Amino acid sequence: MPTIFSHALLPLAVGLGLGRSRVPPALLLAGMLAAVLPDADVIAFKLGIPYSDNLGHRGASHALLTAAVVAGLACGVVARWRNAWAWWFLFFAMASHGLLDSLTDGGKGVALLWPWSDTRWFAGWRPIEVSPIGWSRFWSARGWEVVQSEFVWIWLPCAALTAMLLLWRASVPGRRG
Repeated sequence: MPTIFSHALLPLAVGLGLGRSRVPPALLLAGMLAAVLPDADVIAFKLGIPYSDNLGHRGASHALLTAAVVAGLACGVVARWRNAWAWWFLFFAMASHGLLDSLTDGGKGVALLWPWSDTRWFAGWRPIEVSPIGWSRFWSARGWEVVQSEFVWIWLPCAALTAMLLLWRASVPGRRG
């Protein structure tokens, strides 16, 4: 998996690029939280649930259906988010987690299509170093390798995406905020 910091970058990049009028601060924060939420499934290890189980790491919590349900719940709870745009932003934010995980070079794949399929998927191209699980392992030489990989494959592309969206916004009349 990419680190928790990198998962939050994609919705942050989109939100900053589109501006506060399109992605208000509360929605942006919710998107960033949604992007890291799937990794709460690491609690499964403590509960004795195997990695490869549907409720294990990179299982149901990483599924597109779960992203759709969480986005729907958030939009149902927060009145000002009861619109298609907020739903799509939150869905994209959470779905990006599993998609980024599928680009890593380790693990057992991602259950993107759960519950319709138990298959764990990887992307055909896997340039991102998989992050070690656990706080102490993250602060190791291996963790530093992961951060360097993520800088190249996630952070720089997110910065480029933000810049492109800002340029687009500046060039389109009425798209400044």
